[in-house]
Amino acid sequence: MSNKSGWSFLTVQAFTVALLIALPIFSIVGSLLVGGTNEVWRHLVDTVLTEYVATTLMLCLGVSVGVILVGVPTAWLVSMTDFPGRRLFEWALILPLAVPAYVMAYTYTDLLQFVGPVQTWMREGLGIKPSQFRLPDIRTSGGALLMFIFVFYPYVYLLARAAFLERASSMVEVGRSLGLGPWRSFYRISLPMARPAIVAGTSLALMETLADYGAVSYFGVQTFTTGIYRAWFSFGDRVAAAQLSAVLLAFVAVVVVLERFSRGRARFHVTGAQRRNTPPQRLHGLRALGAVLVCALPLTLGLLIPVGTLLHMSFTGGDAQFGARFVQLGRNSFVLALGTAVAAVAISLLLAYAVRASRHLLPRVVTRIVGLGYALPGSVIAVGVLIPVTRLDTWLGVAIAELTGRHPGLLLTGGIAALVYAYLVRFLTVSLQAVEAGLTKVKPSMDDAARSLGYGHGATLWKIHLPLVRGSLLTAGLLVFVDVMKELPATLVMRPFNFDTLATQAYMLASDERLIEAATPALTIVAVGLLPLLLISRQIARDRHSK
Repeated sequence: MSNKSGWSFLTVQAFTVALLIALPIFSIVGSLLVGGTNEVWRHLVDTVLTEYVATTLMLCLGVSVGVILVGVPTAWLVSMTDFPGRRLFEWALILPLAVPAYVMAYTYTDLLQFVGPVQTWMREGLGIKPSQFRLPDIRTSGGALLMFIFVFYPYVYLLARAAFLERASSMVEVGRSLGLGPWRSFYRISLPMARPAIVAGTSLALMETLADYGAVSYFGVQTFTTGIYRAWFSFGDRVAAAQLSAVLLAFVAVVVVLERFSRGRARFHVTGAQRRNTPPQRLHGLRALGAVLVCALPLTLGLLIPVGTLLHMSFTGGDAQFGARFVQLGRNSFVLALGTAVAAVAISLLLAYAVRASRHLLPRVVTRIVGLGYALPGSVIAVGVLIPVTRLDTWLGVAIAELTGRHPGLLLTGGIAALVYAYLVRFLTVSLQAVEAGLTKVKPSMDDAARSLGYGHGATLWKIHLPLVRGSLLTAGLLVFVDVMKELPATLVMRPFNFDTLATQAYMLASDERLIEAATPALTIVAVGLLPLLLISRQIARDRHSK
């Protein structure tokens, strides 16, 4: 019975989808095996590969330290202490996730450049000549590091905060009874118990750092993502691009393995008694002021200043093509995001329900394969998708031409189909996690009741599960929608000719130093990203205070 259930039509569908999602990885590995060593690759090894490795390692190390230093103290303060503004900070501190790193790079460049408002105001205030004062250039690897820290620290903040609330609150209460103050409790109790969550959040931040193209490209920082883009477009060499992608995949694999290893060695089980909400310790005077400053600094640097700068640039200058051109860009972005979101929710529902309905191990394995996509940078996925899809496009064109006598052109790469496929590879796991979370709330007894009434898998899903998980499906679709709106590297590589989005428009205008014109599309991307984060963050606050 289990074998029959495990290899049902539903399981076969799920397995087929998982293979398609994993195809980009196979294509990159295949190119390594058959490509050999060419002139472009040797040139990259001799000239820039060492710089790619060193810069990537520097960024990873700096981001790891930075997001921990920002995310952990803020999470502990809003979870374990009470101070003025705590209820605002506990949900507002995740909002910098709505600001893409490349948008952050544009805004701070405009603010801090030599002729920008900050340096101009400082020179006028000090009464000195322009030649006598100049701040360090923000467009460096150090500047990119700061952008990443203040965009990605919410990953650590969210997971560390949950760990502090669920695991450490009761232990801190015991520590208080033993005479430990708030800071000693943090170092000796809270921090060790939250270590797996901190490592997991740091790993997510590192994956996003490895995936970034817009910020590092705009700052002129040489990383693997910029190298992949250059190898594909400047040299026109897919093998060299695939080889660089494979090296970048090795970095991603190391991050994933380290995260899994750390999580596997540190397990903390929470009993019912430990789950009770321990009253936070009230801070007064300078301690309360310090807590406010610690929480306000990343929120100000990661959200308020960038959004304020974009608003100012939009109102004072804005995009000269705001009219029909902006509508077209918005429509392109909306079509891509909506199409990908609908497809991702449908595929996620298929995979999640296959896991639920089958007793076989295979559906669970294939869902883990799908989960690899989110760990891959968009540039790697683009290379992995274009290699097989271009060959399939060529084969389809020849086959149709032989049958009809007329070549149809590029059916897949000439439109948005290949780009949507790349988005699905990149973001399907985001949707899958939300759908799986919704299905776990449906009691298995309801499946048994449906089977007793003669319902098959399809009827049970349509009539029983869909109405119950509708909210989770909407959440999944919204998350994918926002991620697609922000995605830059895959869009740059794979978009059809003369097909731009808000993200590509902002990037190209900023690359041409037209920062004021780039403000309007960049602000639109941030506004779209803020909507779901506001809903999620307010829900976090309600859940905390309802306990």
